[in-house]
Amino acid sequence: MKKSLVAFFPSSERPDAMPGVETLDVDAFVARYAEESAPLMWIGVVLGAVVFTVTPVFTVYRPLPSFWLSRELLDRHTDRLASHPVYLLRQMVFLLKMVGGICWGQHPLVRERLALAPYPEDPPRWRTS
Repeated sequence: MKKSLVAFFPSSERPDAMPGVETLDVDAFVARYAEESAPLMWIGVVLGAVVFTVTPVFTVYRPLPSFWLSRELLDRHTDRLASHPVYLLRQMVFLLKMVGGICWGQHPLVRERLALAPYPEDPPRWRTS
């Protein structure tokens, strides 16, 4: 799943660019998201990552998983899958983009670059009152 999130929020070569997801401790975020999300939501995100991984044969016409594509082909695959005419495929990709956006947007480094205050620390358990 990490590779698919990185494909949607990659790092740039420019030194003044915003950081990509891979530099923001995405592994810890995904583990926490898996633990705290609703089971149906987690299943949808995992299925979206599987679809993203196995569909380059339909988007860039290469019989390879997405993590073996070059940077250029991965960008093309990401764009074509996100704008695919089949609604169900777009929705699965939307789930990945949403989770990647949450990971990226909540990180203190990104919030600092956007001149926003960091979020306070999350409570260790769900609030019940």
